[in-house]
Amino acid sequence: MMDWVPIVFVTFKVLVLGTGMFFAIKWHYDQGKKGRKTEQRAVLRASGKVAVVFVLSLLGLGLATFAVTRMLGLDLTFP
Repeated sequence: MMDWVPIVFVTFKVLVLGTGMFFAIKWHYDQGKKGRKTEQRAVLRASGKVAVVFVLSLLGLGLATFAVTRMLGLDLTFP
């Protein structure tokens, strides 16, 4: 019965973070388009860099969490 809980929570978390990233990038893109006459390419490049840094930070946090749990001897295997 409890096997589906992590799947639902991880899916929900990915959807919420993905939606938040989309709207944050869209807002920054609209601000750049509305305010100064910045080039679209520069705004898209900046938002791409932010997305890459976010994904790498998320990956690093996941790996650090995995390393700490392994160091503490916690069992992380799926049944």
